[in-house]
Amino acid sequence: MTILYVLEALGGLGLFVLGMKTMTEGLQKLAGDRFRRALEKVAGNRLAAALLGSSLSSLLQSSSAACIITIGFVNAGLISLYQALGILLGTGIGTTVAVQFIAFKITSFALPAIFLGVGLRFFVRRRRWVNAGELILGAGLLFLGLRVMEANLQPLQQNAIILGHDTYLISKHVTAVLFGALLTFLVQSGSTAIGIVMALAGSGLVSFETGAAMVLGELMGTSVITAVASIGGTLEAKRAVFFYFIINIFAVTVVMIFFPAFIQLVTALSPGDLSSSAAVSRVLANTHTVFSILSAFIFLPLIGFFARSAPRLIPGSDRASSVEARTVFIDNRVMNTPPIALLQARSELRRMAGITRTMYAEMVGQFFRYDAKKSAAIAQKENTVDILQRDLSDFLVTLSRQPLPPEESMEIPVMLQLISELEHVADQSEAILDYLRKKKEEKLLFSTAAMHEIRELARKAEELVVLAVEIIETPATEALEKGRGLRDEVAQMREAMLNGHIKRLSTGKCTVRAGIIYADMISAFAKIADSCLTIIETRREFT
Repeated sequence: MTILYVLEALGGLGLFVLGMKTMTEGLQKLAGDRFRRALEKVAGNRLAAALLGSSLSSLLQSSSAACIITIGFVNAGLISLYQALGILLGTGIGTTVAVQFIAFKITSFALPAIFLGVGLRFFVRRRRWVNAGELILGAGLLFLGLRVMEANLQPLQQNAIILGHDTYLISKHVTAVLFGALLTFLVQSGSTAIGIVMALAGSGLVSFETGAAMVLGELMGTSVITAVASIGGTLEAKRAVFFYFIINIFAVTVVMIFFPAFIQLVTALSPGDLSSSAAVSRVLANTHTVFSILSAFIFLPLIGFFARSAPRLIPGSDRASSVEARTVFIDNRVMNTPPIALLQARSELRRMAGITRTMYAEMVGQFFRYDAKKSAAIAQKENTVDILQRDLSDFLVTLSRQPLPPEESMEIPVMLQLISELEHVADQSEAILDYLRKKKEEKLLFSTAAMHEIRELARKAEELVVLAVEIIETPATEALEKGRGLRDEVAQMREAMLNGHIKRLSTGKCTVRAGIIYADMISAFAKIADSCLTIIETRREFT
């Protein structure tokens, strides 16, 4: 019978996790891209950052997911270390909303909620009601899973070996903290981990003191998950994780030193008979709430100091990552939160545009003084652009399969077009470098007039490259007319240069081999101008 109880409890856990996921998806769809707009308003206000972190954690029903997304914000360059620390501290408070909700123990309404949720989800056409139905359905499944878990864990009290017998453990509460951290790391969700702990304590399998220690362990587990998420990220993201990890470890350690007093405080704030399952769940919920609020209250005023201390404690620079041959900002772990994933994709696109612009400018510099080593380093940037095109395109295609608002769905093909055109600019820049290499190796000479003309063409095309990159970063309504004017100038220069080239060939001022290289260069610059105009037109249509 014990095995049957365990299997049914695991089935309840499955229902609980499914309910949490369904409820989270419903919340995200109802919220839309409000968090993207809220993020844009959070500047140097630590309280606003904490409120955003709290709201994000409440929306996702997981402090772990909220922390991972926050690290994604930092990687994408969307927020500073100062803002990130405020948001990370706020995520703990946000989790308390979900935990307090679970603690209400309205399991008797689980089946009616499932019935109502299914009705709205599958038999109503209005999108908002469908999303609300998904939210209600998720809540019903969550409480049904909690009820099944508790019902099947209660008979296991007599068989408990580790968690049920205080005398078995040398340091029970410390071990419980570590167990809570491990549980959170395994399920990758603080809210889910605390829900499981509530089921264990509500069934009497563990005491409420042990459960409270496990809840504190959840906060440590979230720190570990966040630390793992920062691997491969920017230096700023690693600094944010470092301070968040230290804050949580320090706070949990202090609470464990004064654990009896802390438990007395929490129980004093939690009315009810601790012999009842509902009262125990409320104590555990309040444990998380009191800890998170106290932690935020103490450390929020210090985040300015932490941000200033970061460069000294963790020295270094992120400059190298700007041309590193890999994506820096996008993270597939946030794919289930489409508005955030789209923000990351935009940042990666801007980075790709910046690398392309730098590559072009450095390539033009080779006309004045060619250097083989510098040319090879410039060509390496084209390899970086190729990698970014591949990985960012794959990311956007995957994102397009996620539920997105119509406007954001339309943005994805636009971004794919921009990525393709940027790659064309990088390709043609590399081709021009190759022509310069051949000119140097074959000791070909251009006439003074030809060299002057092609340098002027390069400068005019560079104006288009700069304009195209700027419109990717900041759309401007007047850019289209300016871009078309520049493109027309490039076309006129190309025609005049080819006519002049033919005359020089006929008079013997230019050799045939040098003339071929010269004509190929002109063609490459014209293609760059075409791609830049396409970028401007494509971006303008979506503005």
